[in-house]
Amino acid sequence: MRKFFAICLAVSISFFSAAQTIPNPPLIREAAPASANMSAERLTRIDGLFNEYVSKRWIAGATAIVVRNGKIVYFKAVGYDDPDKKTSLKRDAIYRIASQTKAITSVAVMMLFEEGKFMLDDPISDYIPEFKKPVVLDSLYKKDSSYTTVPAKREITIRDLLTHTSGIDYAEIGSEKMKAIYAKAGIPSGIGVEPGRLLATEMKKLGKMPLLHQPGAEFTYGLNTDLLGYLVEVVSGMSLNDFFRKKIFEPLGMNDTYFYLPKEKYNRLAAVSTEDSTGHLMLSQPVYQFFKIDYPKSAGTYYSGGAGLSSTAYDYAIFMQMLLNGGIYNGHRLLSRNAVRMMTMNQIGDLPFGDNKFGLGFQITTERGSTKTQENEGSFAWGGYFSTTYWADPKEKLVVQIMTQQLDNSHGGLFDKFRVLVYQAIAD
Repeated sequence: MRKFFAICLAVSISFFSAAQTIPNPPLIREAAPASANMSAERLTRIDGLFNEYVSKRWIAGATAIVVRNGKIVYFKAVGYDDPDKKTSLKRDAIYRIASQTKAITSVAVMMLFEEGKFMLDDPISDYIPEFKKPVVLDSLYKKDSSYTTVPAKREITIRDLLTHTSGIDYAEIGSEKMKAIYAKAGIPSGIGVEPGRLLATEMKKLGKMPLLHQPGAEFTYGLNTDLLGYLVEVVSGMSLNDFFRKKIFEPLGMNDTYFYLPKEKYNRLAAVSTEDSTGHLMLSQPVYQFFKIDYPKSAGTYYSGGAGLSSTAYDYAIFMQMLLNGGIYNGHRLLSRNAVRMMTMNQIGDLPFGDNKFGLGFQITTERGSTKTQENEGSFAWGGYFSTTYWADPKEKLVVQIMTQQLDNSHGGLFDKFRVLVYQAIAD
């Protein structure tokens, strides 16, 4: 009997020790493409694509990074930061990533969820009382943007916010009805908000606004992730800026990602281009529509969880590699692999979302979606307002980021062609 218990104890100790061992995948490093079963020759086709777009002045330049099996097999900056002065674009250029901020905020929310701070189906009003008893827009009077409402059938949940199904719309870029309502209330989109304004103040105002539709009824891309950013502040007791820095950026080694850049890095902020009347490049004016172009160089105080960050191709590749690793990177586990699984699966059921679906912060490629692109089913992706995009393909163990800084681009197809050229270089 003693021998039996001794064996059981040994097995238990062995199992416990194994369970406590945290796998530590290596940091992403540049390597020969062949080491990751990628063709170096076929990857050079990407150069030809970028050079064509630059030479035709369809884009000023681009930075792209391709990581497979944790190895950087392509990392280049092509073209110019300033196409008139012929100032070369560098690999460490810092880009306004706008809505790519959303994935980072969503990870922050899931980190707090895994700390037991809340459940995803909790009403947001449990933490931000201004959202108690929401109402839904019934009619809008265009003359003065006044409106009538009907009661919402239920409260908005944290899951609704992560999936953009709450009924909250976007200021300045959303539906005409809600743009008018938000404008009258002075609620910003999150890009280029002038110094002095605070996320808490604007999100509390948002809580008094009507919803575009009943919670859970539709997918409406909106200020949901800005509100989640404020949830992070309320629950953690830290500003979103501090939470990101201490809990995500420093552990992962994302050393060039900021809401507002330190002065010593101002010179690395990529210039924004737009088009003239002939469809060719020109540098954007200091003020574009509703924001100042160089807002990352200001002493800002508004930490937009939906659109506020600037980053590099390398830093964002680190972030995506952490997710592809199942929540761990640089010896730090931010999320469990099951939290990542939840984030990267369909969370909107049968709600329409084109050929794909939406998870908790990401577009998810479906079987139907994969018939039209080389991304495999289960890939997750999104992009940003200034023409940046990323995706991760778990089946191919791929992390891909392409960054430009351009508005009003009439020469489409660059990102789609780039995607094809990444996949055609796989050599196994």
